[in-house]
Amino acid sequence: MKVEATALHGVLLLSPTRHDDERGWFAESFSVPAFEAALRGAGLAAPGPFVQDNHSCSAAGVLRGLHYQLPPHAQGKLVRVLRGASWHVAVDLRRSSPTWAQWVGVELRGLQQLWIGPGFAHGFLALEDATEVAYKATALYARGAERAIVWNDPALAIRWPAAARLLSARDAQAPSLSHSTLFP
Repeated sequence: MKVEATALHGVLLLSPTRHDDERGWFAESFSVPAFEAALRGAGLAAPGPFVQDNHSCSAAGVLRGLHYQLPPHAQGKLVRVLRGASWHVAVDLRRSSPTWAQWVGVELRGLQQLWIGPGFAHGFLALEDATEVAYKATALYARGAERAIVWNDPALAIRWPAAARLLSARDAQAPSLSHSTLFP
């Protein structure tokens, strides 16, 4: 597995090894030992078990996020695109972090995966029709702990690669970073 650090400690781009032959290809998309070794190699602790898998399908231009959950329900997410392509953003919401309120954006397609640790907001923009995104989460969905930050908050100045054409009402009306409950 190839592991690439991002500008935010706690967010990694992971690319499983692909084995090609005349039949096609094979890749091990997830292995606890390999995942935990990748985290250790980046100076991160293992997050505990994944307890929920989520799967969405979006048309090109659909923007979902920026979502997060407050402790004790904060989620780490291992995100991958099963079909199509999407651009994913992680925003550091840990006030004690040297990269607090900074963001990183990564286009995912193929076998690439993005690890977004607890303490980050996550959102994505579908770049192609019928883009399917799946992710494993380290905490169950908890309605009372869920929060969102508006995707176009000027304080964050996220440079989305294309215009968002469709958002949920909740995401469009989410508060700004300065009006959000954040992590310590």
